[in-house]
Amino acid sequence: MKTILLLNGSKAFGASGAKLNEALHGTAKETLENLGHKVLETHIDKGYDKDEELEKLLKSDVWLWQFPGWWMGEPWIVKKYIDEVFCAGHTKLYANDGRSRSDSSKKYGSGGLVQGKKYLFSTTWNAPLEAFTESGQFFESQGIDGVLFHLHKAHEFLGMQALPSFMCNDVHKEPDFDKYKADYKAHLQRVFG
Repeated sequence: MKTILLLNGSKAFGASGAKLNEALHGTAKETLENLGHKVLETHIDKGYDKDEELEKLLKSDVWLWQFPGWWMGEPWIVKKYIDEVFCAGHTKLYANDGRSRSDSSKKYGSGGLVQGKKYLFSTTWNAPLEAFTESGQFFESQGIDGVLFHLHKAHEFLGMQALPSFMCNDVHKEPDFDKYKADYKAHLQRVFG
C-alpha cells in the first residue's frame, strides 16, 4: 500500500466552475482507495497550512497533481503552493542546491532529500491533443511533459521521479467527461494497480 497525496489545483474560473478537475480528483480518490492505497487530500484553493502540507508531502509516497492548463501552465494557486510549501521544506525536502565549493563533482539540482518519492501530473486543456504532439502545431511536438518541464524540474530538484502524466484535451470545444473519467481510471489502474 502506498500513501498518495492528491493535490487539487483547480480553481473556478469563467463558465467551467472547476467541475471537470473536481470530478477527476474524485475519480482518483475512488480508484486509488479501491486499489488499496491510503489517500490524503489537499484542495489548494480552499486554503492550507504550510507546515501541515509539508508533513503530508513527507508522509506520501506519491504526489498526484490535478489542475487545468491556464495560459500554457498551471494556475497561479499551484505555483503559490509550490513556492510556499516547498520553501517551508528547506532541510526536509532539500538540503541545498547540491553544489559544493569543496567538491566540484556535485551538480546543481542534486541536493534533494526525498529520493524514492514519485509524482504524477493530471491536467485538463482546451487545446486538442495534436497541439501537443504534432510538428507545426502550437506546442511544437513538445508533448505535455515538455510544456510542464518547469514543474518536472521543480520535483527533480527535490530528488523525485515522474510517473506517466495524464491529460484531457478539448475540454471546452469537444467535451466528453465520461470518457475523460474512464480514461483516467484506466491510467491510474495501470500506474498504481
